Amino acid sequence: MTVHHPFTRGAIVLVTLNSPREKFWGAILDVSPAGVSIRGLDLNSFDEITGMLRAEEPVFPSTVFFPLNRVERIELELSNGPIPSLSDRFTSKSGRQPADFLDVLDDGGPA
Repeated sequence: MTVHHPFTRGAIVLVTLNSPREKFWGAILDVSPAGVSIRGLDLNSFDEITGMLRAEEPVFPSTVFFPLNRVERIELELSNGPIPSLSDRFTSKSGRQPADFLDVLDDGGPA
């Protein structure tokens, strides 16, 4: 029997953090007992960055490490019925696919 681990490299997630409270959207690079490494965007800058991408301005995702004591929750970023996911919103607002922008499945470096 194969066990599926949903929180592996490349999974697009929404991370809720505490102290200070913030949310970060992106793709998992690594999960360890020390914390989680993500490449993505602070949710506060999501609309601004998707607009910059739509205008073809150069912008790149951040690569960050959050220590486990700051991580309150990690959830897979999926659509919920008629409510579009952030990934769907990213595509419609930026004209780009999240996986291409986050570029975590190839060599691990930004495009």
